[in-house]
Amino acid sequence: MPCRAATPARSCAASCGEPVKLGDLTFPEAREAIAKGAVAILPVGSTEAHGPHLPLATDVVIAEEAARRAVARLRAEGTEAVVLPPVAYGVTDFAKGFAGTITLPANVVHGFVRAICEGALAAGFRAVVISNAHLEPAHIAAIRSAVEGLPKVAFPDKTRRPWSQKLGEEFRSGACHAGSYETSLVQAAAPELVREDLRRTLPENPISIGRAIKEGKTSFEEAGGPDAYFGAPAAASAAQGDELYETLAEMLATAAKELIA
Repeated sequence: MPCRAATPARSCAASCGEPVKLGDLTFPEAREAIAKGAVAILPVGSTEAHGPHLPLATDVVIAEEAARRAVARLRAEGTEAVVLPPVAYGVTDFAKGFAGTITLPANVVHGFVRAICEGALAAGFRAVVISNAHLEPAHIAAIRSAVEGLPKVAFPDKTRRPWSQKLGEEFRSGACHAGSYETSLVQAAAPELVREDLRRTLPENPISIGRAIKEGKTSFEEAGGPDAYFGAPAAASAAQGDELYETLAEMLATAAKELIA
């Protein structure tokens, strides 16, 4: 079967074998994958401002690419896996002052994510792993509460150790919204979506959005991000993005293997 995951700008995350996305399968193909004990990976992102150089779908792009690469890892080790259609909305209150941002109440995110996980398990998938790329604390809390008590569901949280220590200095600093961390990840997954001429001209914004949140700030503007970015987008590179995806894919694949052990 030809690889339908590949485009001129994106490599096939499953080494050009079977499609990695559930939505690309026919129902007989999905039935076969489930019969093989497929793990489902659910990408969760947001639709929000990511600086003047990255698309509103940045978190969705990152969550999906991390999931695709995790599927490639699992399949290479003999474990069937697929990527579920992504959740493209989240709790994005900090960016709601910027055009195009769509934020949902935390209880809606909680209910939707939980219902998807329950539905995937009821459909026969062996386990579900959440691939989340949106880091707003209320959003993460909604996902964490959504998976509580669900058997065979895992939410590996990259904001916690040990993974938080493996994603680079900018990520650890908290100045990582649309900076080199996220920009590199989009460059590696969908370079055509990065406004490169603009990216190269952006000065570093060293303010830690994580620290600003702890101090009680409630928006990017209050935190010191008038252009909806924190960090150093000009320092980004696709090579750095590929290295980061290795860690993210390892995190998701490890969670999947622990669930089915």
